[in-house]
Amino acid sequence: MAASGTAAPRCLVQYVVVRSDLVHSLSWPLGAVISQACHAATAAIHLNYNDPDTQEYLAELDSMHKVVLQALDQASLSSLSETLTEKGVAHKLWVEQPENVPTCLALKPYPKDTVHPLLRKFKLFK
Repeated sequence: MAASGTAAPRCLVQYVVVRSDLVHSLSWPLGAVISQACHAATAAIHLNYNDPDTQEYLAELDSMHKVVLQALDQASLSSLSETLTEKGVAHKLWVEQPENVPTCLALKPYPKDTVHPLLRKFKLFK
């Protein structure tokens, strides 16, 4: 039981959105797609390393929360990236090189209730 006056830790989440068509339509190996998500998540953390939410997220190393969602295709992923940019939501759109193919994006860690409304239409990655 927490001591009186002790605040419960905030629920910080890093959302990763991956194009599902890479696996289901374009036949990318699952490992390659997972690598894309890892690249995006790492890049988002790196780019926002000094952000207070990112530092708090990293301080709880054994209890980090990530949610991996699916975008149907490149157009829906690009549209989401544009919306996030317009709303001032820090994220990294990962573009695989040298093919120049946007594959996924990752947000910096945020309190769940801050960004969840922007991601509501995306389902868990399957």
